[in-house]
Amino acid sequence: MVEKKLAPAVEMRGITKLFGDFKANDGIDLVVEKGEIHALLGENGAGKSTLMNVLYGLYKPTFGEVKINGEVVDFQGPKDAIGKGLGMVHQHFMLFQPFTVVENIILGEEPTKGAVLDKKIAREKVVELSNRYGLKIDPDAKIEDISVGMQQRVEILKALYRDAEILIFDEPTAVLTPQEIDELIAIIKALAAEGKSIIIITHKLKEIKALAEKCTIIRRGQRIDTVDVANTTEADLAEMMVGRAIKFNVNKKPVEAGDVALHIENLHVKDVRGVEVVKGLNLDVRKGEIFGVAGVDGNGQSEFLEAITGLRKIEAGKVIIEGIDVTNATPKAIREAGMNNIPEDRNKRGLVQEFTVAENMVLHSYGEAPYSSKGILQEGAITAHADKLMESFDIRPRKSRYLAGDLSGGNQQKVILAREIDDDPDVLIAAQPTRGLDVGAIENIHQFLVQQRDKGRAVLLVSFELDEVMSLSDRIGIIYEGAITKTFNEGEADQKELGYYMAGGVDSE
Repeated sequence: MVEKKLAPAVEMRGITKLFGDFKANDGIDLVVEKGEIHALLGENGAGKSTLMNVLYGLYKPTFGEVKINGEVVDFQGPKDAIGKGLGMVHQHFMLFQPFTVVENIILGEEPTKGAVLDKKIAREKVVELSNRYGLKIDPDAKIEDISVGMQQRVEILKALYRDAEILIFDEPTAVLTPQEIDELIAIIKALAAEGKSIIIITHKLKEIKALAEKCTIIRRGQRIDTVDVANTTEADLAEMMVGRAIKFNVNKKPVEAGDVALHIENLHVKDVRGVEVVKGLNLDVRKGEIFGVAGVDGNGQSEFLEAITGLRKIEAGKVIIEGIDVTNATPKAIREAGMNNIPEDRNKRGLVQEFTVAENMVLHSYGEAPYSSKGILQEGAITAHADKLMESFDIRPRKSRYLAGDLSGGNQQKVILAREIDDDPDVLIAAQPTRGLDVGAIENIHQFLVQQRDKGRAVLLVSFELDEVMSLSDRIGIIYEGAITKTFNEGEADQKELGYYMAGGVDSE
């Protein structure tokens, strides 16, 4: 007797989604089998998130058909999708910070005893789910008091609490540390082993190779192919995604560094609680070099960056740019002294989401000619400037009147990079410059940073991606507990040795 084949968990056929005259998805097919981990790979703005938003009921397709477990569906919103067993873990978590873990998980699905909320039953179910899937959480902790990785587990538990059998992860590792990424990979594999169907929206090739069985590649709104991951190399995936061969190694010619452009001496900075987290940090960045700061998240990097860019008070120490003391100066004065900043949080610090791309491109210079004349903004000049930069930095879609908040995360990052690099600063701070970018965009950003260095600019790179720090930097400083504890020249240490000092290792006597 021939065993009847189960219908796919997800079947999307001919999905087209139009926003005005912009075609975000163009006749895309996607099939995900039950119990499969399926990656959805594409450049920033390729249409991955749009396709998943169609699946989850956030958007209605302009054309095409969606089936869940063989049944045609017409979702009117996420509630319908959840009712059919779908759950989505968004890139930007949708949690209420003052609420506890349990309160966030059960919100909208609260069990009651009569007319009274039965918190005991809710807590027991949450703990049972967390133990079953290895999602270690403190059910009574407030969201505002737990790590980003823990918040993501809460989002996963929210979906499982609602009996999700199909889970969509949107860029799940974008904000995680390397250790948290390893833990998430184990969790996703455990979910699939339990029969859950998993779709991962990503552009990280290593994670696709570590996790997925199948991968569907989308480029500029169209499906390019669906491949078996085990039989496909990272280079093949990258080429299908971008449409050209990608160089994974940074092309960097030797240069001789010049005088010190940025001098940081005995820096002391407190965090929002008043606790000192930067403790006597010393650092010099010279003209014509990229100095990379490597460290595990939470060792004072954010407070250090805020302090030297004028966003946080310096308790003691000095910051000198090209001989000018800018300690506790305003961000404007620091910029005028010759230092620009690619901030680590593009949403909070880098962009005004409600402004257009063109307006964001001139945030530093809107009061100057040719963008302003006698106090009146010159729209033509502002638009022409934005159009030029959008072409140079491959920002998509090429629409300078788009609101910045409507761009994909990677294209938002490119807007910031274009603005900060175009100013041609003496010192460029690049904090997590490729966070959320695909391999093609990363290659471009790395080239832009190396070009700055080759022009004789001083570049301070702060990144949690150790591969990035190692491939770009001429010198590497290890930050641990708020201080630079060790410095290496390029090629002096391998990943293992750098990791030893990042974890607090010290030189043996």
